[in-house]
Order: sequence, then structure tokens, then C-alpha cells
Amino acid sequence: MVAGAAQLNPRQHAEAWVAAYVKAWRTPGVDLLADLFTEDATYSMAPYEPTTHGLDAIGELWERERQGPDERFTITSEVVAAEGETAVARVEVHYDREPPEDFRDLWVMQFAADGRCQAFEEWPFAPR
Repeated sequence: MVAGAAQLNPRQHAEAWVAAYVKAWRTPGVDLLADLFTEDATYSMAPYEPTTHGLDAIGELWERERQGPDERFTITSEVVAAEGETAVARVEVHYDREPPEDFRDLWVMQFAADGRCQAFEEWPFAPR
């Protein structure tokens, strides 16, 4: 769970959660996912992609999708909406690979009472 989540307003909580997500993505293994997602969380990589259900399945997805802790990328984010248990962040990612890849995403996050994410939906946009 995001440290100090109970003392944060919804926007601060979402900002802290996104920072913890990036840290977890850059960390080997998937042990940190239990701090981010509920056991029964859902995770969607795009609006029309199949939804992944459950913490174990999300861990398997992460291990398939990322290149490891040495993956070279920069990421910036801004929480653009946060109310109650729901937040939306605008995220820009630049992957330093050949060829380079850039994405502008919207992340829609629905948080459980304990501060962990129970539903994560990504809306990725890439240049044509």
C-alpha cells in the first residue's frame, strides 16, 4: 500500500501511487505489486484489449511486457482528475530503444478503501 495513503487527499494519493507504480516497474520481480493492487484487481492495457484479473495474473503480465529493471525509459505524469476513489493521470513515456517509442497515455485508476488499486485501465496513444 502507498505509504501514508490515509493522510493524503485523492490527488496526492494518486500521485504517490503513480510514483510507486513506476518504482515497481523498475524493480526486478513482482513483489511490490501487492502494495499497489488488491488481490482481485483488474488491469487493462488498452480499452479493447482483454482485461487481466487478479494479482498473480497482473504479475505474469508485467513479466511478459517489461524488458527488466534496466529498461531505458523516461516517464512523466500529471494527475488530471481525482475525486473519491477514482483518479485519472496523463502519462508520457519515452522508451530509449531502436527504434525509439513514445506513448501518451491516460491511466484510469479505481482505488479500494485501503489505498490499493482495484481497477487499472490504460488508454495508450502512440504516433502513427
